[in-house]
Amino acid sequence: MIIIKKYPNRRLYDTSRSQYVNLDYIKTLIEDSKEFQVIDSKSEDDITKSILLQIISESETNDNQSLLTNSLLKQLIRFYDSDMQFFVRQYLEQSLVSFIEQQDKMQGMMKNMVETSPFGMFNKMMEQNLEAWKRSQNQKK
Repeated sequence: MIIIKKYPNRRLYDTSRSQYVNLDYIKTLIEDSKEFQVIDSKSEDDITKSILLQIISESETNDNQSLLTNSLLKQLIRFYDSDMQFFVRQYLEQSLVSFIEQQDKMQGMMKNMVETSPFGMFNKMMEQNLEAWKRSQNQKK
C-alpha cells in the first residue's frame, strides 16, 4: 500500500518514493491498479475519497473527457439520503466491475484474432526473420 501524505500547503508527498507528487501521478497509480491511501499530514485522516473526487472533478470540466452528464449527476444526487442509496452504490460498483471484465475479455479476443489472422501471422514471421538477420549480422562482427 502506497501512502501519500497531503500537507497544509496542498502538496502531496509519496512516502514510498520520498518525493512530492501531483494529481497526474495519482491518476497513473489508479491506471496501473496500484493500491494507495492519501492521509492528511496533520490529522492523519484518510482523505483518499476527496482526492479521487478532485481528480474526477478536474476531468469532468473538459466536455470531451466527461463521463458524467448533467442528467446522470442529477439522478445520482436524488439518491443521496434516500432508502436506495446503499443499493445504488452497490449496483454502480458491481456494474463497473462487470463492464471492465467484459472489456478485458473483448480486448483479449480482439488481440487473439489479430495474432491469428493472416496479417498477424505474416507480421510475426517478419519479426522472426528480422531477429534472425540481426543475429547473423552480430555473428559476422
